[in-house]
Amino acid sequence: MYIKSTEKNSGLVDEIEGAIQGHRDGHGYVVRDDGEADIYLPPNEMRAVLHRDRVRARIVRQDRRGRPEGRVVEIIERPPHPIIGRLLHESGVWLVAPEDKRYGQDVLVPKGATGLAKAGQVVVVELTEPPSLYGQPVGRVKEVLGEVDDPGMEIEIAVRKYSVPHEFSEACIAQARSLPDKVRVQDKRKRVDLSDVPLVTIDGEDARDFDDAVYCEPAKVGRGKGWRLLVAIADVSHYVETGSAIDIDGYDRATSVYFPRRVIPMLPEKLSNGLCSLNPEVDRLCMVCDMLITADGEIHAYQFYPAVMFSHARMTYTEVAAILANTRGPEAARRKELVPHFLNLHDVYRALLKARNARGAVDFDTVETQIICDENGRIEQIVPRVRNDAHKLIEEAMLAANVCSADFIQQGEHPGLFRVHEGPTPEKIEILRQYLKAMAVGMTVSDEPTPMEFQKIALATKDRPDAQQISTMLLRSMQQAIYSPHNSGHFGLAYEAYTHFTSPIRRYPDLLVHRVIKAILLKEKYQLPALPTPGEAHEKLARRLAARAAAPTQKPKKQPVASSRELQAWEAAGLHCSANERRADEASRDVEAWLKCKYMRDHLGEEYSGVVTAATSFGIFVTLDAMYVEGLVHITELGGEYFKFDEARQELRGERTGIRYAIGSRLRVQVSRVDLDGRKIDFRLVRDDEEFMARAMKEKGVAATGREGEPAKASAKRAPRKAAGAKAPKQAVRAAKKAAAKAKSPRKTRR
Repeated sequence: MYIKSTEKNSGLVDEIEGAIQGHRDGHGYVVRDDGEADIYLPPNEMRAVLHRDRVRARIVRQDRRGRPEGRVVEIIERPPHPIIGRLLHESGVWLVAPEDKRYGQDVLVPKGATGLAKAGQVVVVELTEPPSLYGQPVGRVKEVLGEVDDPGMEIEIAVRKYSVPHEFSEACIAQARSLPDKVRVQDKRKRVDLSDVPLVTIDGEDARDFDDAVYCEPAKVGRGKGWRLLVAIADVSHYVETGSAIDIDGYDRATSVYFPRRVIPMLPEKLSNGLCSLNPEVDRLCMVCDMLITADGEIHAYQFYPAVMFSHARMTYTEVAAILANTRGPEAARRKELVPHFLNLHDVYRALLKARNARGAVDFDTVETQIICDENGRIEQIVPRVRNDAHKLIEEAMLAANVCSADFIQQGEHPGLFRVHEGPTPEKIEILRQYLKAMAVGMTVSDEPTPMEFQKIALATKDRPDAQQISTMLLRSMQQAIYSPHNSGHFGLAYEAYTHFTSPIRRYPDLLVHRVIKAILLKEKYQLPALPTPGEAHEKLARRLAARAAAPTQKPKKQPVASSRELQAWEAAGLHCSANERRADEASRDVEAWLKCKYMRDHLGEEYSGVVTAATSFGIFVTLDAMYVEGLVHITELGGEYFKFDEARQELRGERTGIRYAIGSRLRVQVSRVDLDGRKIDFRLVRDDEEFMARAMKEKGVAATGREGEPAKASAKRAPRKAAGAKAPKQAVRAAKKAAAKAKSPRKTRR
């Protein structure tokens, strides 16, 4: 009997390379380098390996659903990532319990290797002996972070947990000190003087670095009326030279990382908050995108040039929105000379918005939240971020400048980084189709959908009770945006070419785009610095190039003229920036989750109303209305019956009563448990009333009788009320165990 090979182009069951991804329950996965389905590793296979290890594995069997289970053959590399955790002293033995539960094993610490650390403190431990099949890993305390309840400890943990660079090199600091404190006369040479143009910055109240300034005036465009829109962006590239110490540190970070009450900047503060920041009433160097916009919101023409500007005001979104709402109010009176310019900006925004709607850009109403902390870093409240016309005005102006930047690079036939957002994969398209059909939407998507199709579905269903659920599924079907020298367009924004130009203080790709634009203006060629010793980004690049050569997936659009080696360098830079962007997001989410868990520990036992935001085979996730905090209602808390997960409808349905829990369902829950280490919050269902059950049973046609022929009302009364703490029936427990077993089985974990 022949067994089909698990590897392409091979007649044998080959060894597969990949990275270990641990799970807090003890098992793990090998995330394959070739992008194929992850390989499940049972707990006994995880004894001698650690989360993040690079290994060679072999598939030994398939489970009942055809998913691979493997065995580790060899550990190829053990990255020198430190482990963060609490130092414990138990039965005379010192050990560190990792904060990241994906590591799965405590680290033994010899008595003389604890340093100055005390029991209970959070420490950074360095491994001195790796784990084995019959022995735990051994390490020594490298750094003491402090007590677990110290203010800001969650951030200290996150930056080390995700290996976020948080200390500038000595060379970088020395170079930053040597920079001037203000713009010098020689810096203004060969620049357009815009100091008399009333450019202003518009940002949030808590912003400290100002990347962009805007100005708008009416203008004749072609034969009609329109506007001249100026977007001035801080000229970071003037001070940060390619290959310099500041540049090396900036590339390593690739992005600023934002936490509640703290920012880890990409550039030293002297640049990010001083010399490069477009602070009010001081000269600053900038790169300008000067655009002519038609009455229909189309970009008629544009030009780029280096300039020197003088910000006439540091405005906030709240102030500008108030002025636009009432030009005779107190805010307008304080900025009387600038009011006409704000009105011009509002006019061009409405024109750009008209063009956005015409091209079918996807625009879903999603709620973003802001965590407000006290002086000790504890959450005081969580509030929704309200996007007013001032936010949207700046957003549209920045989008226009970014589009011009991408077009300028393409026309200059110069390699660079585009912000690429490809359309849904065929698999996601099929899942979305099945969902839309199951929900009787009456609309579907084509094999190669356009953003307009998504927008039409969102508009057609906006008044339905399940509109939020439909919007969520539309969003989930899309891919993640990345940086790449290969332009595939931006699906969500409906642009054929798009890049990032507007935030060089906090994003390294924007800095690269500035350098490319300057090179094109000077009719030169920008060369990326010599690549360092090949790292993770370059290894991933090699694997991606091999996969692309083996099976090209789509016809590429017009690409810049460049050598193969040069494009590979740009690809490596794009991979690096994309990976670090995700790393920053993960670190920020981890800190927010920790803060929310700590916040909810003070609300144990309290009841809140909320909405279901996700349904899974093991339960439903509910987001509270009042606090915007998400928690899990486990399937055993849903009542005394068997619930089946309907993947097409994304809902849990009771087989006996027909009760459905789907995205968008409104419930009342009680906070039952908070796991600070696991960043998890558990709810139990409070709303289990007879009316809700009777309505579901009526829809199913079994309203007259319930379990075993009893009247439905009596059956409903006998259903255990989980909010009161009753134990789940055996049937529900068996169902939960079955669902949990499925959840632990091999699955694709990276998207």
